[in-house]
Amino acid sequence: MNRDNNSQKITMHDVAKLCGVSYQTVSRVINDSPDVAIKTRRLVLKAIKSLGYHPNQLARSLKTRRSFIIEVITFGVETYIPRELIITMGRAAIQQGYSLIFTDIPRDDTQEENRLLSHLNSGLVDGAIITAPVKSQLFDNLCAEPPPLPIIQIRNPRGSTAASVSIDQYHGGQLAVQHLLKLGHRQIAEISGPLDYHEAHTRHTACLEALQTAGLAPVEVVEATEWMPQEGYQAAQALLAGGKAFSGLVIANDYLALGAIMALREHGLEVPRDVSVVGFDDAPDSAYYCPPLTTIKQDYDALGNQTIHYLVELIKNQDTPAHQRVLMPQLIVRQSTRSIA
Repeated sequence: MNRDNNSQKITMHDVAKLCGVSYQTVSRVINDSPDVAIKTRRLVLKAIKSLGYHPNQLARSLKTRRSFIIEVITFGVETYIPRELIITMGRAAIQQGYSLIFTDIPRDDTQEENRLLSHLNSGLVDGAIITAPVKSQLFDNLCAEPPPLPIIQIRNPRGSTAASVSIDQYHGGQLAVQHLLKLGHRQIAEISGPLDYHEAHTRHTACLEALQTAGLAPVEVVEATEWMPQEGYQAAQALLAGGKAFSGLVIANDYLALGAIMALREHGLEVPRDVSVVGFDDAPDSAYYCPPLTTIKQDYDALGNQTIHYLVELIKNQDTPAHQRVLMPQLIVRQSTRSIA
């Protein structure tokens, strides 16, 4: 019963006729009402797909008093969201019947703060996802009680009492150091991320404490100014200029590691023959570095899906208790590390 694109617009009555159900049943399925049997829901959804029916979003919004839009808010160019996370959140939102919009505003800009608060209170969006890995007064104000609408935080410190989804950065930092220790390395250096980032600071703390537990201290710590390969290259150059020998190197993310490996090579050091390197994130191209990078995987698919599903729970039932959902990172061993024991 597929219709040509130039034919009359498909309606809910067409869907109901194909399924042999009432118009009201189709409406309940579209509006995600729980009062529909699972078998009937599947039948209606199959018919919607078969006919190419697209609900009238304005009519749906007026009926449900929802916009079915989620806003993702970032704070300035220093806020980095991995592409994989954006894609996953977008797909998960579509599956839940929502669209995403993105807003990036400067940190600590009072005028923008007032504009955004007014926007969030306007009813134009049903909920918001806030990512602010750097401390911001604007972020604190937006997350003050009571929030103007359901809000989920991501990339915030573990232990937060706010509704949030986080990956355990401390555990990841510990995994990186413990991997090198198990391989017999005792002279371990670190290239940290910018330490005003929650994640960078937590990974750095985890690195220091894992070494301390083993009775060691880092050979040297160099703080990168940003997160991209050129900063990793410069940080490794500074580390090597210090002249202290090290056989293991923990690096705050994979892109920094890419630049650092180039700097090591320029100094005649091969990875992992002379220096074993562990990155962080498991960026999509890290498996294709030369050599393929041992790293700590952050599961952005899980983070994106959990974030959207949790936010939709809050939208549907704002009495849902606020809590932090914590995901665990995983060590991915490739060819940039080797045993020296």
